[in-house]
Amino acid sequence: MDARSIIAKLRRQEVPGREELIWFAQGLADGSVSDAQAGAFAMAVCMGGLGPRGRADLTIAMRDSGDVLTWDVDGPVIDKHSTGGVGDSVSLVLAPALAECGAYVPMISGRGLGHTGGTLDKLEAIPGVSTQIGQDRLAQILRDTGAAIVGATGQIAPADKRLYAVRDVTATVESLDLITASILSKKLAASPDALVLDVKTGSGAFMKTMEDARKLATALTQTANAAGCRTSAVITDMNQPLAPALGNALEVAEVMKVLTMSNASPLADISAELGGVLLTDAGICGTVEEGREKIFEIIRDGRAAERFGRMMAAVGGPVQFVDTWARFLPEANVIQEVPAPRDGFISAVDGEALGLAVVALGGGRQVESDEIDPAVGISSILRLGDRVPKGTPIAVIHAAREDAARRAAETVLSAIEISDTAPTLPDLIHERISV
Repeated sequence: MDARSIIAKLRRQEVPGREELIWFAQGLADGSVSDAQAGAFAMAVCMGGLGPRGRADLTIAMRDSGDVLTWDVDGPVIDKHSTGGVGDSVSLVLAPALAECGAYVPMISGRGLGHTGGTLDKLEAIPGVSTQIGQDRLAQILRDTGAAIVGATGQIAPADKRLYAVRDVTATVESLDLITASILSKKLAASPDALVLDVKTGSGAFMKTMEDARKLATALTQTANAAGCRTSAVITDMNQPLAPALGNALEVAEVMKVLTMSNASPLADISAELGGVLLTDAGICGTVEEGREKIFEIIRDGRAAERFGRMMAAVGGPVQFVDTWARFLPEANVIQEVPAPRDGFISAVDGEALGLAVVALGGGRQVESDEIDPAVGISSILRLGDRVPKGTPIAVIHAAREDAARRAAETVLSAIEISDTAPTLPDLIHERISV
């Protein structure tokens, strides 16, 4: 086999065979496939597609290009993945709740991408927390606490790491086949027995329309199930931030309000829905409704908070974090309200614009080498349908400098629309997809 013949086959809109895709993935991982060949491969797939069989073969080949983890535990191993949104800290609520149900949850997560926040960046806003740990330590934490949220090692799906870098500079990120293989090659390398996918749609999501979200959810579930992992997807709304805060420490604070105060919120609702699906697929609960109520109960009675504290202590966080979390989280130098310019109702929220405003404040990365300021962000964001009198705050800016706060406030005013009439509110959960 050689890269040229595989690329030529794709150019003729023929799908390479499984052995050819395995060969190409190994070539990506070991460097025998050049950057030029990787770029040509990505463009050919983007233009012609692979179809369900080829998509599954590529996903498995990329998964097997590196380490595939195994676990010595006495319960089902389950996991969750979100396609990315704003104010989305579901993993931090869901992982400890699932562990309390007797499952084991090794979440290999990522950092901020574009306008969306990264789970690892949020956790590292907690003093002392380190999310980069070795596989032996990860296995020990999983046995001790039932859940761990960590970054991938260099040996998890190295073919994806190489191909993603090429896609980023060749305008091929949007390929449905390549998105599916990228997401699942990393998730399936953790060898879950069951997986749930939270596919976001709306202004703050990568998939802006229901049609695109449904296509991605279907491709992901078909491919993961073909790879032998019981997988379902839930399409959820991202036409406004899931939690009323964006920014790493600010989002951790919202998580702690849910875990320690049982705050009713969309964040808790989505966590319970995804948890209900996972517990059902893993055989722990008989129905999604039973699983959903079990997650709510574990949050309400404080067991999820206690488990979260154990998880954080295991990766270097403060032992007493859950009891006194507010004093541990960093605060910004400048905190400034954004007053409503007129009376009315919140009628639209551009979540992507708000996410990019947080990046500009220093809460995300413009380039990979940027350091994140965990304290900055936007909090107290009003929700769709909220009535607001002129002059009252529609959001609060947390910034390192006053000039940065002013720029962020201008973005907030352009991103949040106020109208004379209340809008029709979108459903939080649009659709559940199983194969």
